[in-house]
Amino acid sequence: MADTLQFDLVAPERRVASERAIQVVIPGFEGDLTALPKHAPMITTLRPGVLEVFTEKGSQKYLVTGGFAEITSDRATVLAERSHAIEEVTQEMIEEMIAAARAAHREAKAEIVDASAKMLADMVAMGTRMGFEPKN
Repeated sequence: MADTLQFDLVAPERRVASERAIQVVIPGFEGDLTALPKHAPMITTLRPGVLEVFTEKGSQKYLVTGGFAEITSDRATVLAERSHAIEEVTQEMIEEMIAAARAAHREAKAEIVDASAKMLADMVAMGTRMGFEPKN
C-alpha cells in the first residue's frame, strides 16, 4: 500500500470530496503544485482550474474557481469558492462563470481606485495619530 494523505475538498454549500489520496494536483495561484504524503506545510491560494486527485482506485478531476489550500505532511484540505466533479460541469455553468468573471473585471477598476483611496486615507490617519504630519 502506497503512502497516502487525507484529501478534503469543501465548497460553501457542501463537502465535495473526502478520501485518502496518493497525490493531489492543485491549481495554485502561481502555478500548479502537487501535494504528496510528507509534504512540507504550506498554504496557497487557488486560481480557477482543474484539481486532480489520485487514489489507489484511479483519479478524479474537479473544477475549482478559487479559494485556498492547506497542505501538511498528512493532509491536503482545499476550501474552494465553487467546486464540482468534472462530470457535473455543463456548458451553461462555464458560460455563467465566464460572464461573472467578465462583470467582475469591469467592476474591479472602480473598486481598485476606491480601495487605493481608502488605503491612502488610512495611511494619512495612521501617521497623524502617531504624531506625524503626513505630506501630500
